Amino acid sequence: MQKANIVTKTDSQPKRTPSGMPGKWELFVRDMKRDKHLYVLLSPYMLLFLLFTVFPVIISIFFSFTNFNMLEFPQWVGWENYSKLLWNDDVFLIGLKNTIIFSVVTGPISYIACFVFAWLINELNPKVRAFMTLIFFAPSISGNVFFIWQIIFSGDSYGIMNGFLMKTGILYEPILWLQDPKYMLAIIMLVQLWLSLGTSFLAFIAGLQTVDRTLYEAGAIDGVQNRWQELWYITLPSMRPQLMFGAVIQITASLAVAEVATALAGFPSVQYGAHTIVTHLMDYGTIRFEMGYASAIATVLFGLMLGSNLLVQKLLKRVGE
Repeated sequence: MQKANIVTKTDSQPKRTPSGMPGKWELFVRDMKRDKHLYVLLSPYMLLFLLFTVFPVIISIFFSFTNFNMLEFPQWVGWENYSKLLWNDDVFLIGLKNTIIFSVVTGPISYIACFVFAWLINELNPKVRAFMTLIFFAPSISGNVFFIWQIIFSGDSYGIMNGFLMKTGILYEPILWLQDPKYMLAIIMLVQLWLSLGTSFLAFIAGLQTVDRTLYEAGAIDGVQNRWQELWYITLPSMRPQLMFGAVIQITASLAVAEVATALAGFPSVQYGAHTIVTHLMDYGTIRFEMGYASAIATVLFGLMLGSNLLVQKLLKRVGE
């Protein structure tokens, strides 16, 4: 009888791996049973997230392999959309080049600028900190305030930039800043950087506020000698979640630029000088209604964002090492 009980207990135990540890699935089930109330509370959000985010992404990936115009039933075409996109669509390649240049330049600069300004403002007293936070954050919440840059870079002699350069003798005739492909992408980068102190900036300030001050005292005892060492070994490792959140926001903003480009340079821009992946997606998705081809463009953009986020995540794991 005792032997039978021992066998029963052994059978009821979770399966173990060759190393003697419980399997991942058993640990997952055990954690779910332990935290079942948390999962119940999270279920409404997860349901909405799956319904309005995950499911549309899966549907879009499926449509990218079809020919779909929203009127007829989708026709399976396999890799034809991607082949056309990468080998026969010169305008997409221009948009891809502009998007990569834009993201490589504005992404890191805006990310570093957000953190540097947040770090400096965090050292101020609370009232001055609140005022400076509002000043830096204001452009990102002011709607279409970036239209002021149209006045600055207006193509006539009444534009602020042309007027200043002509008055100082640098120019003798006005430049069509927003119609010349040589200048329009750089101007859009400048405007996007001006608008970039938004959500990431606030996340960094919040992260800096939550760093445990006793860690700095412990660091001083362990040999941390200056502010740069405090920043690298204490501050940055303590706010990794905020750093990752800010990186996701900045990557998304730099790869999905469209509103500023279309507002300043027009749609389509002259010689596609400010054309991006998103404006190409708008062309095929909202004007031509070639939804299969538009889904292929969206899938390529999704892959670029996912790859960039994974790369940044690996880099942030090295902070403080």
